Amino acid sequence: MTSDTSPTSPGHDPEEPALHLDLKGLKCPLPVFRTRKRMASLGPGTLIRVETTDPLAVIDMPHFCAEDGHRLERWHATDRGHSFLIRKAED
Repeated sequence: MTSDTSPTSPGHDPEEPALHLDLKGLKCPLPVFRTRKRMASLGPGTLIRVETTDPLAVIDMPHFCAEDGHRLERWHATDRGHSFLIRKAED
């Protein structure tokens, strides 16, 4: 399930994620594939939150960000997995 809020909508805080990707239940490499696909349509600097349950995501997501030039702002463990805050690379 994903939910969108336009980063340019009135009242949008640029430090709040404009998009939430709920990728819980997906196994490697699907969380990275789906994140990459969704980020392709976002504007530079857009902040998104990605939630996963795949234990390999703590390796895969930082690697994905480094490969594609995105900035992993922070991540933390959750009750069931991990939450990643990613800022899309500038052009």
